[in-house]
Amino acid sequence: MEGTIKKLTDKGYGFITVDGEEKDLFFHGNELQGVRFDELKEGDRVSFEKATSPKGENATNVTRI
Repeated sequence: MEGTIKKLTDKGYGFITVDGEEKDLFFHGNELQGVRFDELKEGDRVSFEKATSPKGENATNVTRI
């Protein structure tokens, strides 16, 4: 899947606006592949996989494209 970084926090997580979907997905900095959290900017395009955790859906294997 692909989307755009919508918001980044100073606590090491953020939200992705998913292409073609209304609901944003949460991601944690530990899920980044090939990029550090502090290298990301709001508006960056990313690819990712969708997963389900006890707290709901989230993005995993997040890669900047």
